[in-house]
Amino acid sequence: MTELLIGLVITIAVGYYIVKGYNAAGVLLTAGISLLIIAGLLGHSVLPATVTSTGNLLTDSLEYVKYMLQNRGGGLGLQIMLLCGFASYMTHIGANNVVVKQFSKPLSFIKSPYVLLVAAYIVACLMSLAVSSATGLGVLLMATLFPMMTAMGISRPAAAAVCASPAAIILSPTSGDVIVAAEKSGLPLHVFAVETVLPVSICAIIVMAVAAFFWNKYLDKKDNTPMERVDISEMEVNAPAYYSILPFMPIIGVFLFNGETIPGLTLDIYTIVIVSITLGALVDFLTNRLNGKVTLSNLESCYAGMGDAFKGVVMLLVAAGVFAQGLMTVGTIDNLIALADKAGAGGFALMLLLTALTVAAAIATGSGNAPFYAFVELAPQLAGKLGLSPAFLIIPMLQASNLGRTISPVSGVIVATSGMAKINPFDVVKRTVVPVICGLITVIIGTFVLVPMYV
Repeated sequence: MTELLIGLVITIAVGYYIVKGYNAAGVLLTAGISLLIIAGLLGHSVLPATVTSTGNLLTDSLEYVKYMLQNRGGGLGLQIMLLCGFASYMTHIGANNVVVKQFSKPLSFIKSPYVLLVAAYIVACLMSLAVSSATGLGVLLMATLFPMMTAMGISRPAAAAVCASPAAIILSPTSGDVIVAAEKSGLPLHVFAVETVLPVSICAIIVMAVAAFFWNKYLDKKDNTPMERVDISEMEVNAPAYYSILPFMPIIGVFLFNGETIPGLTLDIYTIVIVSITLGALVDFLTNRLNGKVTLSNLESCYAGMGDAFKGVVMLLVAAGVFAQGLMTVGTIDNLIALADKAGAGGFALMLLLTALTVAAAIATGSGNAPFYAFVELAPQLAGKLGLSPAFLIIPMLQASNLGRTISPVSGVIVATSGMAKINPFDVVKRTVVPVICGLITVIIGTFVLVPMYV
């Protein structure tokens, strides 16, 4: 019980300092090292069996940090850096803006404001396949779809909520979160993303779209929200229309080459993204009339994106791994399992518990990554102890982290969209909370129905 209390106290401290604005990676890393040292003082083994001890408690704690840097930086971290670099490159050469503009055109023909709201939400969800950043996508939508929606008679809070919501449900099979989840589930990426996550995601999006229709219509009438009409300004796009295919190349590559779709040709996600970057550079080279200087200069944005990913995502992933190892080493997880056994908690109850913890952390921190990366480390161990399928626990956590961010008044996407709409962040959260709750319930039910509970 002492170990459980230690883990809970440090976990609460982690949440407190992240909410206060401290760097999430730094807080998790500090807490993780502290837990490893405490575990050693309590007589527990600091390092896993696969890592050789240095012979000293303090240096063993740092040895695990080195192990995580090698393990995550060169494997999973490289995948994330390549994908983020590709996304930055697509934004820099204007391909993402072309996608946004082309998806926006059909919306101008829809006359009913609330039908438009649903259509805009679905189109925005499809855009999340090309723009992985929730905040970046929200800002793009505010610059494009928001004026169109308000011009069609949708209230500003409802339109801002649509722009803030598309990243609440994960669709892209190549997003960093999905890659992490697939690895922890022990499933190939295409099997996990396409055959397990995608059906649940599609069901949740449909339910959230219906909920958004009725909830926003109810609030507009209840609050007598004013409907403004604004001029739709043309979006400036400097790239040609055929650039719209470029952001989708990694996704197409996953479907074509990351499996047995084409016999005799199998490419892993690393090669698929490198091929996508290369093809993008070739298209950019031809478009710029064989101007190699411009093409190579544009590629710098890819390298910068990879560097930003290491700083913002990979280090967070490493820190979360150290924190999770600290919780497990100190005995917190074993104590939780013992309590769950005494309470008679089964696989479904454990899934609900982990999902609730992930949502709460996402709301408190405003981050969709930090809570998921922290808690996903625990899922395989918990699943193994109870004989559960890791995917049964991880899929709801994966979606819950992004859903929780969408109802957090301190998240980047809510702050950005409300600021551009010139309304209070809580007005946006008020519009997203019911669709998010409906989406979360759908994810839980979908996982229970579609994903086997036991191995």
